[in-house]
Amino acid sequence: MSDFVLNNHHLREVLTFFIHLKKTAAEACRELHKVYGDVALSETTSRDWFSRFKDGDFVVKGRPHEGRAKTFERAELEALLDEDPCQTQQDLSSALEVPAKPFPSDCTRWK
Repeated sequence: MSDFVLNNHHLREVLTFFIHLKKTAAEACRELHKVYGDVALSETTSRDWFSRFKDGDFVVKGRPHEGRAKTFERAELEALLDEDPCQTQQDLSSALEVPAKPFPSDCTRWK
């Protein structure tokens, strides 16, 4: 049995094959769904990648993006407050490496 694991990088490489065959994103998406089923890229994602390829950008590695801000576990916050209950939000955000205002408004220690 093969150790092959399907991932988005592989699917993007396959899309380059379809673009060289002069297929549309919709056609490529249909073919991918025939082979891979629901784990294939969506038609919207296929169109986005086709647009990049048509612009000459054939780098199939995903571009970095900011995405969602880093979160923390409430237990981490509670542990820091147990150490020193007089810490400011700025001190806590630095210690947790998160933006300065992500703390829950229901934290009873700040009321």
